[in-house]
Amino acid sequence: MLSLETCVRKMTSAPAACFGLVDRGLVRAGYAADLVLFDPLTVADRASFDDPKQYPVGISHVVVNGQLVLDDGQPTDALAGRALTPRVVSQSAGLSR
Repeated sequence: MLSLETCVRKMTSAPAACFGLVDRGLVRAGYAADLVLFDPLTVADRASFDDPKQYPVGISHVVVNGQLVLDDGQPTDALAGRALTPRVVSQSAGLSR
């Protein structure tokens, strides 16, 4: 079994780094505010092959690009997502090109 911290890293900073998303995957000044507030004791997927369009349980709030898109378990009208493209990072300067 993996620890909760390892699971979160494998779903956030690890894929962001792998895909070259230099401002995603970590909670850090200047990064996009993509956050999920969940209860690790109750979070669960309810979708099935017969009924795939089900919201999970145990997730109370979701913030995408700094905008609240799930508030107390209810979707908001915010459409904060956008297509992401990788950026190459200069090793010496740490700046995107």
